[in-house]
Amino acid sequence: MAALRSTSARLAVAVSLSFFVAFLLLGIAVRFTVSTMLDGDTRDVVRADEAGLVELARDDGRAALIEELRARVEDDDGASVYGLFDARGRRVAGLVEHLPAIPEPRGWLEFVQSDDAGRARVIAHMHRFPDGVRLLTGQRTRSQDRFLALMLRTALAAAFVAATLGGLTGWLTSRRVSIRLQALDDTAARVGEGELGLRAPVDGSDDAFDRLARRFNAMLDRIEDLLGAVRHATDHIAHDLRTPLTRLRNRLEEARMRGGDDRNRSLDAALVETDQLLLAFGALLRLARIEAQAAVADEPVFDLAELVADAAELYIPSALECGLRLDVETQTAHVRGDRDQMFQVLVNLLDNALKYAPAGSRVVLALSAAEGHATLAVDDEGPGVPDADRERIFDRFQRLEVHRGSPGIGLGLSLVRAIVLRHGGHVRLFDRQP
Repeated sequence: MAALRSTSARLAVAVSLSFFVAFLLLGIAVRFTVSTMLDGDTRDVVRADEAGLVELARDDGRAALIEELRARVEDDDGASVYGLFDARGRRVAGLVEHLPAIPEPRGWLEFVQSDDAGRARVIAHMHRFPDGVRLLTGQRTRSQDRFLALMLRTALAAAFVAATLGGLTGWLTSRRVSIRLQALDDTAARVGEGELGLRAPVDGSDDAFDRLARRFNAMLDRIEDLLGAVRHATDHIAHDLRTPLTRLRNRLEEARMRGGDDRNRSLDAALVETDQLLLAFGALLRLARIEAQAAVADEPVFDLAELVADAAELYIPSALECGLRLDVETQTAHVRGDRDQMFQVLVNLLDNALKYAPAGSRVVLALSAAEGHATLAVDDEGPGVPDADRERIFDRFQRLEVHRGSPGIGLGLSLVRAIVLRHGGHVRLFDRQP
Protein backbone atom coordinates (compact mmCIF):
# COMPACT_ATOMS: atom_id res chain seq x y z
CA MET A 1 0.00 0.00 0.00
CA ALA A 2 2.91 2.33 0.69
CA ALA A 3 4.06 1.95 -2.92
CA LEU A 4 0.65 3.03 -4.21
CA ARG A 5 0.93 6.30 -2.32
CA SER A 6 3.75 7.47 -4.58
CA THR A 7 2.89 9.70 -7.52
CA SER A 8 4.73 7.40 -9.96
CA ALA A 9 2.75 4.33 -8.90
CA ARG A 10 -0.55 6.22 -9.07
CA LEU A 11 0.38 7.46 -12.55
CA ALA A 12 1.13 3.92 -13.74
CA VAL A 13 -2.16 2.59 -12.31
CA ALA A 14 -4.10 5.49 -13.82
CA VAL A 15 -2.64 4.89 -17.28
CA SER A 16 -3.34 1.13 -17.04
CA LEU A 17 -6.95 1.68 -15.98
CA SER A 18 -7.41 4.28 -18.72
CA PHE A 19 -6.24 1.87 -21.39
CA PHE A 20 -8.39 -0.95 -19.97
CA VAL A 21 -11.56 1.14 -19.66
CA ALA A 22 -11.04 2.62 -23.14
CA PHE A 23 -10.71 -0.80 -24.77
CA LEU A 24 -13.59 -2.18 -22.72
CA LEU A 25 -15.92 0.63 -23.78
CA LEU A 26 -14.75 0.27 -27.37
CA GLY A 27 -15.39 -3.50 -27.25
CA ILE A 28 -18.87 -3.03 -25.80
CA ALA A 29 -19.72 -0.45 -28.45
CA VAL A 30 -18.45 -2.66 -31.30
CA ARG A 31 -20.27 -5.73 -29.95
CA PHE A 32 -23.55 -3.80 -29.62
CA THR A 33 -23.21 -2.42 -33.14
CA VAL A 34 -22.40 -5.82 -34.70
CA SER A 35 -25.13 -7.57 -32.70
CA THR A 36 -27.71 -5.02 -33.84
CA MET A 37 -26.59 -5.39 -37.45
CA LEU A 38 -26.71 -9.22 -37.35
CA ASP A 39 -30.16 -9.22 -35.72
CA GLY A 40 -31.35 -6.82 -38.40
CA ASP A 41 -30.10 -9.16 -41.14
CA THR A 42 -31.84 -12.10 -39.42
CA ARG A 43 -35.13 -10.19 -39.29
CA ASP A 44 -34.83 -9.45 -43.01
CA VAL A 45 -34.46 -13.19 -43.71
CA VAL A 46 -37.46 -13.97 -41.48
CA ARG A 47 -39.59 -11.32 -43.26
CA ALA A 48 -38.77 -12.76 -46.68
CA ASP A 49 -39.43 -16.33 -45.55
CA GLU A 50 -42.74 -15.38 -43.92
CA ALA A 51 -43.87 -13.43 -46.98
CA GLY A 52 -43.37 -16.49 -49.15
CA LEU A 53 -45.38 -18.73 -46.82
CA VAL A 54 -48.24 -16.21 -46.49
CA GLU A 55 -48.41 -15.87 -50.27
CA LEU A 56 -48.48 -19.69 -50.61
CA ALA A 57 -51.42 -19.90 -48.16
CA ARG A 58 -53.29 -17.15 -50.00
CA ASP A 59 -52.80 -18.69 -53.44
CA ASP A 60 -52.96 -22.46 -52.78
CA GLY A 61 -54.84 -22.68 -49.51
CA ARG A 62 -54.17 -23.67 -45.93
CA ALA A 63 -53.49 -27.32 -46.82
CA ALA A 64 -50.66 -26.34 -49.17
CA LEU A 65 -49.12 -24.21 -46.33
CA ILE A 66 -49.27 -27.13 -43.90
CA GLU A 67 -47.69 -29.44 -46.46
CA GLU A 68 -44.90 -26.93 -47.14
CA LEU A 69 -44.17 -26.54 -43.43
CA ARG A 70 -43.95 -30.32 -42.92
CA ALA A 71 -41.61 -30.62 -45.89
CA ARG A 72 -39.36 -27.92 -44.50
CA VAL A 73 -39.31 -29.54 -41.06
CA GLU A 74 -38.24 -32.85 -42.60
CA ASP A 75 -35.48 -31.05 -44.52
CA ASP A 76 -34.35 -29.14 -41.38
CA ASP A 77 -31.44 -26.88 -42.28
CA GLY A 78 -30.61 -26.21 -38.61
CA ALA A 79 -31.47 -22.54 -38.87
CA SER A 80 -35.15 -22.11 -39.79
CA VAL A 81 -37.91 -22.47 -37.21
CA TYR A 82 -41.63 -22.77 -38.06
CA GLY A 83 -44.86 -23.21 -36.15
CA LEU A 84 -48.55 -23.12 -37.22
CA PHE A 85 -51.23 -22.84 -34.50
CA ASP A 86 -55.02 -22.84 -34.74
CA ALA A 87 -57.24 -20.23 -33.14
CA ARG A 88 -57.11 -22.08 -29.80
CA GLY A 89 -53.30 -22.10 -29.77
CA ARG A 90 -52.89 -25.81 -30.61
CA ARG A 91 -49.99 -26.79 -32.86
CA VAL A 92 -50.95 -27.75 -36.38
CA ALA A 93 -47.48 -28.04 -37.93
CA GLY A 94 -43.85 -27.04 -37.28
CA LEU A 95 -41.12 -27.63 -34.71
CA VAL A 96 -42.42 -25.17 -32.11
CA GLU A 97 -44.59 -27.26 -29.76
CA HIS A 98 -46.21 -24.48 -27.74
CA LEU A 99 -47.44 -21.11 -28.78
CA PRO A 100 -44.96 -18.58 -27.33
CA ALA A 101 -46.06 -15.68 -25.20
CA ILE A 102 -47.89 -12.88 -26.90
CA PRO A 103 -45.26 -11.06 -28.97
CA GLU A 104 -44.61 -7.34 -29.10
CA PRO A 105 -47.12 -5.18 -31.02
CA ARG A 106 -45.26 -5.55 -34.30
CA GLY A 107 -45.23 -9.34 -33.99
CA TRP A 108 -41.52 -9.88 -33.26
CA LEU A 109 -40.38 -12.10 -30.43
CA GLU A 110 -37.26 -13.83 -29.13
CA PHE A 111 -37.04 -17.12 -27.23
CA VAL A 112 -34.65 -19.95 -26.56
CA GLN A 113 -35.15 -23.36 -28.17
CA SER A 114 -33.35 -26.63 -27.52
CA ASP A 115 -32.54 -29.19 -30.19
CA ASP A 116 -29.95 -31.89 -30.84
CA ALA A 117 -27.24 -29.22 -31.25
CA GLY A 118 -28.10 -27.59 -27.92
CA ARG A 119 -29.86 -24.45 -26.87
CA ALA A 120 -30.19 -21.59 -29.37
CA ARG A 121 -31.69 -18.15 -29.43
CA VAL A 122 -34.52 -17.72 -31.97
CA ILE A 123 -35.67 -14.51 -33.59
CA ALA A 124 -39.20 -15.00 -34.95
CA HIS A 125 -42.22 -13.17 -36.26
CA MET A 126 -45.85 -14.04 -35.62
CA HIS A 127 -48.40 -13.60 -38.48
CA ARG A 128 -52.11 -13.76 -37.62
CA PHE A 129 -54.56 -14.89 -40.31
CA PRO A 130 -58.13 -13.48 -40.36
CA ASP A 131 -59.57 -16.72 -38.95
CA GLY A 132 -57.29 -16.59 -35.89
CA VAL A 133 -54.69 -19.08 -37.16
CA ARG A 134 -51.12 -17.97 -36.38
CA LEU A 135 -47.95 -18.60 -38.34
CA LEU A 136 -44.58 -18.34 -36.56
CA THR A 137 -41.53 -17.98 -38.78
CA GLY A 138 -38.07 -17.66 -37.24
CA GLN A 139 -34.34 -18.15 -37.52
CA ARG A 140 -31.90 -19.63 -35.04
CA THR A 141 -29.00 -17.27 -34.28
CA ARG A 142 -26.53 -19.96 -33.27
CA SER A 143 -23.84 -18.90 -35.77
CA GLN A 144 -24.32 -15.20 -35.00
CA ASP A 145 -24.11 -15.87 -31.26
CA ARG A 146 -20.92 -17.87 -31.73
CA PHE A 147 -19.44 -15.00 -33.68
CA LEU A 148 -20.45 -12.52 -30.96
CA ALA A 149 -18.99 -14.79 -28.27
CA LEU A 150 -15.73 -14.93 -30.22
CA MET A 151 -15.78 -11.15 -30.49
CA LEU A 152 -16.29 -10.89 -26.72
CA ARG A 153 -13.36 -13.20 -25.98
CA THR A 154 -11.20 -11.28 -28.43
CA ALA A 155 -12.22 -7.96 -26.86
CA LEU A 156 -11.40 -9.23 -23.37
CA ALA A 157 -8.02 -10.48 -24.57
CA ALA A 158 -7.39 -7.11 -26.25
CA ALA A 159 -8.42 -5.32 -23.06
CA PHE A 160 -5.98 -7.44 -21.06
CA VAL A 161 -3.21 -6.69 -23.55
CA ALA A 162 -4.14 -3.01 -23.48
CA ALA A 163 -4.05 -2.97 -19.68
CA THR A 164 -0.65 -4.66 -19.74
CA LEU A 165 0.70 -2.23 -22.31
CA GLY A 166 -0.88 0.64 -20.40
CA GLY A 167 0.78 -0.49 -17.19
CA LEU A 168 4.13 -0.78 -18.98
CA THR A 169 3.68 2.63 -20.58
CA GLY A 170 2.65 4.15 -17.26
CA TRP A 171 5.64 2.56 -15.52
CA LEU A 172 8.06 3.83 -18.18
CA THR A 173 6.47 7.29 -18.08
CA SER A 174 6.54 7.45 -14.29
CA ARG A 175 10.13 6.20 -14.30
CA ARG A 176 11.17 8.95 -16.70
CA VAL A 177 9.32 11.54 -14.61
CA SER A 178 10.98 10.20 -11.47
CA ILE A 179 14.42 10.36 -13.07
CA ARG A 180 13.92 13.99 -14.13
CA LEU A 181 12.55 14.94 -10.71
CA GLN A 182 15.29 12.99 -8.96
CA ALA A 183 17.88 15.22 -10.62
CA LEU A 184 16.15 18.30 -9.16
CA ASP A 185 15.81 16.61 -5.78
CA ASP A 186 19.50 15.63 -5.70
CA THR A 187 20.52 19.15 -6.68
CA ALA A 188 18.31 20.69 -3.99
CA ALA A 189 19.68 18.29 -1.37
CA ARG A 190 23.32 19.01 -2.25
CA VAL A 191 22.69 22.77 -2.38
CA GLY A 192 21.07 22.49 1.05
CA GLU A 193 24.26 20.81 2.29
CA GLY A 194 26.33 23.78 1.15
CA GLU A 195 27.21 23.25 -2.54
CA LEU A 196 25.82 26.62 -3.58
CA GLY A 197 27.51 26.54 -6.98
CA LEU A 198 25.70 23.35 -8.06
CA ARG A 199 22.95 23.60 -10.70
CA ALA A 200 20.24 21.25 -11.97
CA PRO A 201 21.02 19.55 -15.31
CA VAL A 202 19.30 20.96 -18.42
CA ASP A 203 19.02 18.75 -21.53
CA GLY A 204 17.88 21.46 -23.97
CA SER A 205 14.53 19.77 -24.77
CA ASP A 206 12.60 22.86 -23.57
CA ASP A 207 9.91 20.65 -22.06
CA ALA A 208 8.20 21.36 -18.75
CA PHE A 209 11.00 19.73 -16.76
CA ASP A 210 13.64 21.66 -18.68
CA ARG A 211 11.85 24.96 -18.03
CA LEU A 212 11.46 24.01 -14.36
CA ALA A 213 15.18 23.24 -14.15
CA ARG A 214 16.05 26.62 -15.69
CA ARG A 215 13.78 28.45 -13.24
CA PHE A 216 15.27 26.41 -10.42
CA ASN A 217 18.77 27.35 -11.54
CA ALA A 218 17.78 31.01 -11.85
CA MET A 219 16.48 30.86 -8.28
CA LEU A 220 19.77 29.32 -7.12
CA ASP A 221 21.69 32.03 -8.98
CA ARG A 222 19.64 34.67 -7.19
CA ILE A 223 20.17 33.01 -3.82
CA GLU A 224 23.90 32.71 -4.44
CA ASP A 225 24.08 36.38 -5.45
CA LEU A 226 22.21 37.44 -2.31
CA LEU A 227 24.36 35.28 -0.05
CA GLY A 228 27.47 36.58 -1.77
CA ALA A 229 26.25 40.12 -1.25
CA VAL A 230 25.66 39.37 2.44
CA ARG A 231 29.15 37.92 2.84
CA HIS A 232 30.59 40.82 0.88
CA ALA A 233 28.73 43.35 2.97
CA THR A 234 29.78 41.64 6.19
CA ASP A 235 33.43 41.74 5.15
CA HIS A 236 33.19 45.41 4.25
CA ILE A 237 31.31 46.27 7.42
CA ALA A 238 34.06 44.64 9.45
CA HIS A 239 36.71 46.47 7.43
CA ASP A 240 35.21 49.90 6.74
CA LEU A 241 33.37 50.45 10.02
CA ARG A 242 36.27 49.34 12.20
CA THR A 243 38.16 52.57 11.52
CA PRO A 244 35.32 55.00 12.42
CA LEU A 245 34.44 52.91 15.48
CA THR A 246 38.07 53.07 16.59
CA ARG A 247 38.17 56.82 16.03
CA LEU A 248 34.91 57.19 17.94
CA ARG A 249 36.32 55.27 20.90
CA ASN A 250 39.52 57.31 20.87
CA ARG A 251 37.59 60.60 20.80
CA LEU A 252 35.41 59.52 23.67
CA GLU A 253 38.52 58.49 25.59
CA GLU A 254 40.09 61.87 24.90
CA ALA A 255 36.91 63.65 25.98
CA ARG A 256 36.93 61.70 29.25
CA MET A 257 40.49 62.82 29.98
CA ARG A 258 40.14 66.42 28.85
CA GLY A 259 38.04 69.27 30.06
CA GLY A 260 36.55 72.55 28.86
CA ASP A 261 36.51 73.38 25.16
CA ASP A 262 38.69 70.41 24.20
CA ARG A 263 36.12 68.05 25.62
CA ASN A 264 33.31 69.73 23.70
CA ARG A 265 35.26 69.53 20.46
CA SER A 266 35.97 65.84 21.04
CA LEU A 267 32.32 65.16 21.80
CA ASP A 268 31.24 67.04 18.66
CA ALA A 269 33.61 64.96 16.57
CA ALA A 270 32.29 61.80 18.24
CA LEU A 271 28.72 62.81 17.38
CA VAL A 272 29.74 63.29 13.74
CA GLU A 273 31.26 59.81 13.71
CA THR A 274 28.11 58.42 15.33
CA ASP A 275 25.88 60.10 12.72
CA GLN A 276 28.06 58.63 9.97
CA LEU A 277 27.68 55.15 11.44
CA LEU A 278 23.91 55.53 11.81
CA LEU A 279 23.72 56.73 8.22
CA ALA A 280 25.68 53.70 7.05
CA PHE A 281 23.51 51.23 8.94
CA GLY A 282 20.33 52.97 7.74
CA ALA A 283 21.52 52.74 4.13
CA LEU A 284 22.38 49.06 4.63
CA LEU A 285 18.89 48.32 5.95
CA ARG A 286 17.28 50.22 3.07
CA LEU A 287 19.46 48.37 0.56
CA ALA A 288 18.57 44.99 2.09
CA ARG A 289 14.84 45.80 1.94
CA ILE A 290 15.05 46.86 -1.70
CA GLU A 291 16.97 43.73 -2.73
CA ALA A 292 14.41 41.53 -0.97
CA GLN A 293 11.43 43.15 -2.74
CA ALA A 294 9.73 41.53 -5.72
CA ALA A 295 9.74 43.07 -9.19
CA VAL A 296 7.54 46.09 -9.90
CA ALA A 297 4.84 44.28 -11.89
CA ASP A 298 2.10 45.49 -9.53
CA GLU A 299 3.38 49.05 -9.09
CA PRO A 300 1.55 52.04 -10.71
CA VAL A 301 2.69 53.77 -13.91
CA PHE A 302 4.01 57.33 -13.67
CA ASP A 303 5.79 59.89 -15.84
CA LEU A 304 9.51 59.77 -15.10
CA ALA A 305 9.95 63.21 -16.69
CA GLU A 306 8.01 64.81 -13.82
CA LEU A 307 10.28 63.12 -11.30
CA VAL A 308 13.38 64.33 -13.19
CA ALA A 309 12.04 67.89 -13.16
CA ASP A 310 11.43 67.71 -9.38
CA ALA A 311 14.94 66.43 -8.74
CA ALA A 312 16.49 69.10 -10.96
CA GLU A 313 14.51 71.83 -9.20
CA LEU A 314 15.80 70.52 -5.87
CA TYR A 315 19.47 70.43 -6.94
CA ILE A 316 19.81 73.58 -9.07
CA PRO A 317 20.51 75.77 -5.96
CA SER A 318 23.16 73.29 -4.75
CA ALA A 319 24.76 73.28 -8.19
CA LEU A 320 24.93 77.06 -8.25
CA GLU A 321 26.59 77.08 -4.81
CA CYS A 322 29.24 74.69 -6.15
CA GLY A 323 29.82 76.88 -9.21
CA LEU A 324 28.18 74.32 -11.54
CA ARG A 325 25.47 74.56 -14.18
CA LEU A 326 22.74 71.90 -14.09
CA ASP A 327 21.00 71.41 -17.44
CA VAL A 328 17.95 69.20 -17.92
CA GLU A 329 16.88 67.46 -21.16
CA THR A 330 13.71 65.36 -20.86
CA GLN A 331 11.15 63.51 -22.93
CA THR A 332 7.89 62.02 -21.73
CA ALA A 333 8.64 58.52 -20.44
CA HIS A 334 5.97 56.52 -18.64
CA VAL A 335 7.41 53.74 -16.50
CA ARG A 336 6.02 51.30 -13.94
CA GLY A 337 7.58 51.40 -10.52
CA ASP A 338 8.09 53.02 -7.13
CA ARG A 339 8.31 56.83 -7.37
CA ASP A 340 10.20 57.18 -4.09
CA GLN A 341 12.82 54.64 -5.09
CA MET A 342 13.32 56.20 -8.51
CA PHE A 343 13.67 59.60 -6.85
CA GLN A 344 16.37 58.03 -4.64
CA VAL A 345 18.21 57.01 -7.81
CA LEU A 346 18.14 60.60 -9.09
CA VAL A 347 19.27 61.99 -5.73
CA ASN A 348 22.22 59.61 -5.43
CA LEU A 349 23.40 60.21 -9.00
CA LEU A 350 23.12 63.97 -8.72
CA ASP A 351 24.92 63.91 -5.35
CA ASN A 352 27.85 62.10 -6.96
CA ALA A 353 27.89 64.44 -9.95
CA LEU A 354 27.88 67.62 -7.85
CA LYS A 355 30.44 66.21 -5.44
CA TYR A 356 33.12 65.34 -8.01
CA ALA A 357 32.47 67.75 -10.91
CA PRO A 358 35.00 70.62 -11.04
CA ALA A 359 33.79 74.18 -10.48
CA GLY A 360 32.75 76.00 -13.64
CA SER A 361 31.76 72.78 -15.44
CA ARG A 362 28.35 71.57 -16.55
CA VAL A 363 26.20 68.66 -15.29
CA VAL A 364 23.53 67.34 -17.66
CA LEU A 365 20.51 65.32 -16.50
CA ALA A 366 18.91 63.74 -19.58
CA LEU A 367 15.85 61.49 -20.03
CA SER A 368 14.88 59.87 -23.34
CA ALA A 369 12.38 57.21 -24.37
CA ALA A 370 12.45 54.85 -27.34
CA GLU A 371 10.96 51.42 -28.17
CA GLY A 372 9.24 51.04 -24.84
CA HIS A 373 12.35 51.79 -22.78
CA ALA A 374 13.45 54.86 -20.84
CA THR A 375 17.10 55.97 -20.66
CA LEU A 376 18.22 58.20 -17.79
CA ALA A 377 21.72 59.73 -18.07
CA VAL A 378 23.72 61.92 -15.67
CA ASP A 379 26.68 63.49 -17.45
CA ASP A 380 29.41 65.40 -15.62
CA GLU A 381 33.04 66.43 -16.14
CA GLY A 382 34.50 64.85 -13.01
CA PRO A 383 37.71 62.78 -12.82
CA GLY A 384 35.87 59.61 -13.86
CA VAL A 385 36.36 56.00 -12.80
CA PRO A 386 39.13 53.68 -14.12
CA ASP A 387 37.94 50.83 -16.36
CA ALA A 388 38.93 48.20 -13.81
CA ASP A 389 36.69 49.76 -11.14
CA ARG A 390 33.52 50.43 -13.16
CA GLU A 391 31.76 47.28 -11.98
CA ARG A 392 33.32 47.09 -8.51
CA ILE A 393 32.18 50.60 -7.61
CA PHE A 394 28.54 49.42 -7.45
CA ASP A 395 29.37 47.00 -4.60
CA ARG A 396 28.75 47.88 -0.96
CA PHE A 397 31.30 50.17 0.71
CA GLN A 398 33.43 50.33 -2.42
CA ARG A 399 35.17 53.69 -2.80
CA LEU A 400 38.10 54.71 -4.94
CA GLU A 401 41.32 55.19 -3.02
CA VAL A 402 41.52 58.84 -4.05
CA HIS A 403 38.12 59.46 -2.41
CA ARG A 404 38.70 57.59 0.86
CA GLY A 405 39.11 60.78 2.85
CA SER A 406 36.03 62.53 1.46
CA PRO A 407 32.59 62.34 3.10
CA GLY A 408 30.49 59.33 2.18
CA ILE A 409 29.90 55.70 3.10
CA GLY A 410 30.17 53.93 -0.26
CA LEU A 411 26.54 52.77 -0.51
CA GLY A 412 25.02 55.35 -2.89
CA LEU A 413 25.71 53.49 -6.12
CA SER A 414 24.81 50.16 -4.48
CA LEU A 415 21.35 51.58 -3.80
CA VAL A 416 21.14 52.87 -7.38
CA ARG A 417 21.92 49.46 -8.84
CA ALA A 418 19.50 47.62 -6.51
CA ILE A 419 16.62 49.96 -7.40
CA VAL A 420 17.33 49.88 -11.14
CA LEU A 421 17.55 46.07 -11.16
CA ARG A 422 14.24 45.85 -9.28
CA HIS A 423 12.67 47.99 -12.01
CA GLY A 424 13.99 45.68 -14.74
CA GLY A 425 16.76 48.02 -15.89
CA HIS A 426 20.55 48.15 -16.14
CA VAL A 427 23.08 50.68 -14.88
CA ARG A 428 26.39 51.41 -16.62
CA LEU A 429 29.34 53.79 -16.32
CA PHE A 430 30.78 55.31 -19.51
CA ASP A 431 33.76 57.51 -20.30
CA ARG A 432 33.05 61.05 -21.60
CA GLN A 433 36.31 60.91 -23.61
CA PRO A 434 37.68 62.84 -21.79
